[in-house]
Amino acid sequence: MRKHISLIFTAILCALAISLTSCGEYQKALKSPDANYKFDFAKRAFEQQRYVQAYTLLKDVITVFKGSDKAEESLYLLGLSYYENKEYPDAAAYFKAYYQRYPKGKYAEMARYYAGYAYYLDSPEPQLDQSETIKAIEELQGFLDYFPRSDKVTLAQNAIFELQDKLTLKELQNAQLYYNLGTYMGNNYESAIITAKNAIKEYPYSKYKEELEMLVLKARFQEANLSVDEKKTDRFRDVVDEYYSFINNYPDSPRRQEAENILKIARKYVKD
Repeated sequence: MRKHISLIFTAILCALAISLTSCGEYQKALKSPDANYKFDFAKRAFEQQRYVQAYTLLKDVITVFKGSDKAEESLYLLGLSYYENKEYPDAAAYFKAYYQRYPKGKYAEMARYYAGYAYYLDSPEPQLDQSETIKAIEELQGFLDYFPRSDKVTLAQNAIFELQDKLTLKELQNAQLYYNLGTYMGNNYESAIITAKNAIKEYPYSKYKEELEMLVLKARFQEANLSVDEKKTDRFRDVVDEYYSFINNYPDSPRRQEAENILKIARKYVKD
């Protein structure tokens, strides 16, 4: 037991000694005026997963190396250091800086890919601002345009589909909110219809398309049901049209019975 404890204590002391040595070497590199020394230390730090040390040093040398044979590698490695440390906005910014500065550079393919994927990983929940999501789609699409034969194509495409579904879900939530508001301070059913239809047009292959189309049908029905008598016939005719569109697209929908119930009421107001 004592031997086991002694071994653990020795291991802790060794780890502490290595850490202190590493910190001492890092401080030496940080204060060094030698850009090559800083660069070499940053590469070792990156390999040892000490990403903060790596990017701190690399930021010091990228301007010094501008125009040299180490310029490309240092800038790309700077982006990778932020990426591996999960600081995605900074990573994306440096990857973009790389491929804009070196559009045909050695690391251009991966820089474009990582720029988009960093934004993808930083994309927030649907209810939040989706600026990063839009940036991710744009960057990943740019990667696909420039490198259509890359072995990262499938990953990029799947990420785009997921991001588009996130944007569609946000629009579905917005449309549902309008629907729930009903006639509060105006005709919110029409707003629900417009929002849902725009989302369907923008993202025709989304997994939320069925929900969006069902919401349009329900909003059409509510709008017709609450209309004044002289508008009911025309609006219920729109409901019937919407029903057939929905059923043609989703004949086996689990929402079919709900749609049938809507049609039954609508038929009372529409003459064949």
